[in-house]
Formats: sequence, structure tokens, C-alpha cells
Amino acid sequence: MNKQHAQKRLTELKKLLADYSYHYYVLDEPTVTDAVYDGLMRELKGIEAAYPELITPDSPTQRVGGQALDQFTKVEHSSRMVSLNDVFSREEVEEWLARTEKLAPGRATEFFADIKMDGLGCALVYEDGVFVRAITRGDGYVGEDVTANVRTIASVPLRLRHEVADEFKPFLQGRTEIRGEIIMHKKDFEALNHAREQEGLPLFKNPRNLAAGTIRQLDPKLVAARPLHFRGYDLLRDNPDEVPTAMFAYKAMRALGLAANTQAQVFTSLDDVMHFVDLWDKKRHDLPFNTDGLVVKINDRKLYRELGIVGKNPRGAVAYKYPAEEATTLVKDIVLSIGRTGAATPVAVFDPVVVAGTTVQHASLHNADEIERKDVRVGDTVVIFKAGDIIPQVDRVLLELRPKTAHTFNMEKELARQYPELQFVRPEGEAVYRVKGATGPLLLKKALEHFASRGALDIEGLGEKNVVALVDAGLVQDIADIYLLTYDQIVVLDRFAEISTKKLLGAINDAKKPPLPRFIFGLGIRHVGSQTAIDLAEHFGSLPAVADATLDQLLAVDGVGQVVAESILAWFADPDNQALMQKFTDVGVRPQYVSHANGPLHGQRFVVTGTLESMGRDEAAEKIRELGGTFQSSVGKDTTYLVAGGKVGASKLKKAEAFGTTVIDEGAFLKLLRG
Repeated sequence: MNKQHAQKRLTELKKLLADYSYHYYVLDEPTVTDAVYDGLMRELKGIEAAYPELITPDSPTQRVGGQALDQFTKVEHSSRMVSLNDVFSREEVEEWLARTEKLAPGRATEFFADIKMDGLGCALVYEDGVFVRAITRGDGYVGEDVTANVRTIASVPLRLRHEVADEFKPFLQGRTEIRGEIIMHKKDFEALNHAREQEGLPLFKNPRNLAAGTIRQLDPKLVAARPLHFRGYDLLRDNPDEVPTAMFAYKAMRALGLAANTQAQVFTSLDDVMHFVDLWDKKRHDLPFNTDGLVVKINDRKLYRELGIVGKNPRGAVAYKYPAEEATTLVKDIVLSIGRTGAATPVAVFDPVVVAGTTVQHASLHNADEIERKDVRVGDTVVIFKAGDIIPQVDRVLLELRPKTAHTFNMEKELARQYPELQFVRPEGEAVYRVKGATGPLLLKKALEHFASRGALDIEGLGEKNVVALVDAGLVQDIADIYLLTYDQIVVLDRFAEISTKKLLGAINDAKKPPLPRFIFGLGIRHVGSQTAIDLAEHFGSLPAVADATLDQLLAVDGVGQVVAESILAWFADPDNQALMQKFTDVGVRPQYVSHANGPLHGQRFVVTGTLESMGRDEAAEKIRELGGTFQSSVGKDTTYLVAGGKVGASKLKKAEAFGTTVIDEGAFLKLLRG
């Protein structure tokens, strides 16, 4: 992205994020989830990091939050309500600790960690133990006075408990401020939505938005009718030395009658902190409230203060964010995949983005009707999520960010362009286009025959007729099923006896560790011939790396162009093929990669024409590849040798002469093979 495009994208993002913030903070009408907002904010931060000269004072990265509502009295906070820097990995936590150690060598010995609540930030003020005011976070400096509404929350004590230990009694005198989150429990949220559904009313989006919207209602009676909770995370005094540690603040809050998370702990090592992080990543869905991560801070409050604040973030704390279950990304292309049943599936290709802990770069759009319903276009910014935390799906398009260059996807035109040799039909009453004249069993037979062929896995005994017998008997539903075949299943078939059955099972078992290029070729990915399969194996080194490759990474492979790259992306994005790959793993198939990059013929390209006496053309091609050379089907500018056997075609000799390609006979070719 050049500076001009960066400037344009920044303008769009800032305008959209400002609009989201206005609806969220001012009108109390949130239009997107936090994950969507965070995704766009991360993109904005990334561009600003690349072009810091484009940062402007009105950027949402330069402030904590939005303005206070005019309907409530604005109140200045006693001290700024800060936000925390986000971290997403152990490495980023280590970097934070390294910065702390540099500023305060040997002093950061205890770390306080607690679950980060997904609610509305609020400060409760007590004078001589009596509740006098509640202030929302606002922009961090000035918030909204919501005292009347917060007074209705049962978990907010109107008077602090006086039956406390001596160490907490000072908090009953003078000004004591408790900062925390106003939340709604998940079960209460579900009950409210169930009741609204019964009444035919629109459902609330999520507990956090409902809690925030409730507190900003002008009628306290409405607030009282909704089950809100307050949980504290900080305690402030005019004399900060009265609160020596973060954990002491939690003990004091609970003693004084305010809820604070009981899961919070103090640790003395990073390993223990990360164990706590991992523990709650697994258990967080069991909590009564929603969370998107943890807060990790220096336990020593004096050191915490001394470390100070940079911009809007304290140096002494970070927010460890768990992987987002939603994210935003750009649709770079829409390609088509033909499944084993002949169904054509459109697949959206994305800029890679992390969702629920894994990198996502493509997702099925299912069919033409689904594309039209969601109005997905190439060039759109879309919100994606993982259905069941597994399968990437496109949720919706952010129309506000649609560029003028975005273009619609015409299914029939793209089928004709991407598969000109095939005809497709859309049966009446169905949403899916299928290959005309092809059935699932027919396609499976062809796929299995190719998979077992000499150029692929070379499975002896699995020729055309035996493939037909296995498929027609219902023993094979996909090509991975051959590894599940048993003696008793096969021996009863007409074409098999005891010896032939054992031979076939032995050959199949021997094919559990096939050479990676042969396996890739055997998958039958459109446009991926044996040489392209070798190029992919040499470039990526493993099957998972090929499957996870981005469009740009595929285009970087020698000999892989746009059409081939799109075909590979589409194949690995197809849900049926993803299930097939998992099945191969489950049955113990482990493709092996052995590099031939240093072979004696590396960098040399061969074309064989005419008839060779010592071997067939396929065998010659295999020997060339085993020695690191490249086998070509036609003479080109980069061809090193044209091997001329008997009955040579004149056209290839003419091309070789035109390109300056060396022509050798079979004898010279055999000498090259022998080295």
C-alpha cells in the first residue's frame, strides 16, 4: 500500500470508526460488535505505524473514548481512567516485562492478573463510607453522572461495610473511589432475550451493549428492572500509599462490601502468568460474564505509579487479549472449486487475518444465492467469524467501506471463464451449479483412478476396473477410504481372490508415505500437473504449508500463475477437501518430502520428443525430476535440452533451433542421467 492509498484508507477508517463511536457512546445504539471495531482499529494502527506522518489529532487512536452524553451532567474524574495496551502472545508479554525491567531493574517481582470483564467502565465515589456519586468512563477525563441509575444496582452498597479489619478502616473516612465494570450476567441476558422473543420484540445484541445502554437510560425505574452487577477492579485514595498493592485493593473492596473477581491471583514468574492465561482461555466460557482476555499489571502500586503513562496507556499494565471470534478483512478475489460431487462452490479469498486463534485466508460462500443475499463483492471489507470455532464464514459486508472499484461476482460467467472445458447446470429447486452429465460416483472413480495412477501414488492393483468394482460396491466414498479397506470387504468381490486382495492391501499400505510431489499431483487439483506439484513441494516443503499458502505466496512459486494459484486456493478452501485432508491424516497417510534441489540436473529443463528405446516418456520425466531437473511438455525460451528419439516431430526441432536449445540424442541423454 503506497502513501496515497494509505491516506485514502485512513480517511475512510477514521470516518467509519468515529461514526461507530458516536452510535456506541453518544446515541447508545451500537451498530457493530467490539470485535469488528477492534479489527478496524488494528488496521488503522497498522497503517499509522507504517506512515506515522499521517497521524492526526482526530484519529481514534489518539484518545480513550467518546464524548459524554448531553443528557447527563458531565463530571471530571479525580484522575484519568486509562486504557491498556493490548498484547496477544507470550512474546509480547515478554517485551512488556523487558521494558519494565529496563526502567526499574529488579523491582518488578510480583505480577497481578485478573479476568478482564466485558462491561461498562464506571467509578463509584464514597464519602465517609456513603455512596455519593457514580461516573462513567466517558473520554477518560470527563464522564457522565449516572448516580441515580447505579443506585438501583443491588450489588452497589449504599454504605460501605463497617465491620472490617483495622487495615481497611481508613477507607471508611474521607473519599474512597472504587473503579470497576457494570456487567450483565449471560444467563440474565439470555432470559431477557427469551422474554422479548416471546413478545415479538427485537432481541438485544450482547450483554455488554445492553448493560451500557441500560445505565444511560434517563428513567432509573427501567434500570432497576434489569439485572445489572458491579464488579470492582481498583481502589483509589487521596493518599495512594494506603493501597500498597493491586491484590490489597481487591481484598479491601471485598471487605467493604463490593464484588471483585475471586479468580485474581499474584504471580512471581512469567511462566505462572502464562499458565493463568492459558487456564482461563479454556475456562472463560464457564464464567457468568463475558470476557475477551486478562489484565496483567505490576502488583506494587508505588512502582506502578512511578512507571507512569505513555500517551493513554500505563507502562505498568497490559491487557492480554484472547483471539477474536470475529475479524474484518478485504476480499481479494472469489474463485470456484469443483467438489467430488460435481458441485461448484464459490470461495472468497482474503487478506490473511487471525480469527479465534488461527489464520484465515479463505472461506466458502456456498452458492450464487448466498453471494447475492450478502452482496459480497471483490474489494469489499467483510466481517468474518468461525462457525463453531472451526469453519470460517462471511457474516456481512461493511458497505460503508465499499470502494468504487468493487465488482459483483457473476456465477455463470465465472464458471465459463474458470472452467471453459466443462458445462454446468443448476437443477430446478437447487441453489448449486453442478457439472453437466457428471455424477458423484463417476467423478469419484476418475479421481481415485488418477490418485492411484503411475504418475501419482502408483498403487499396483488399483486400475480402472478394480476402482469401478470398489466404488460400485459402496466400499469407497472418497479417495482416502482406500486406506480403510479390509481383507474381508475386498475378497468377496468378483474381481478379487485371496492373492490379489493381499497384494492390493499391501500396495495401499506401502502408499501411506508417498513422496510429497506425487501426493499433491494425486489430489487432482485442477491445473496442477506433475511438474507444478514438484515445484510446490520444493518451494513449501510440506503439505500443510501448501494448504495454508496465501495467493501471493503461491504466485511466488516458479511456474505458478494467477489461474493455477486460484485453483489451488479454491481446492484447499473447499469444505469437502478440508475434510478429506483431515481423513488422510486420521488414517495415517504421511507424505514425505525429499528435496532434489541439489541434484546434478538442477536448473536444467528437458523436453522429450519422438520415441525412446530405453524407456517411455513418463519414465524419462520421472528420472529427470529425481535428479533435480525440470521436465517440460513443449520447447520454450528456457528449455536447456531437446531429447530427440525416433520419429521426431519437425515442429519441435524448428522451435529448438529458433530458441537456441541444444538438441541431444538418446545416448547423450542417458549419459546425463548417469552423471
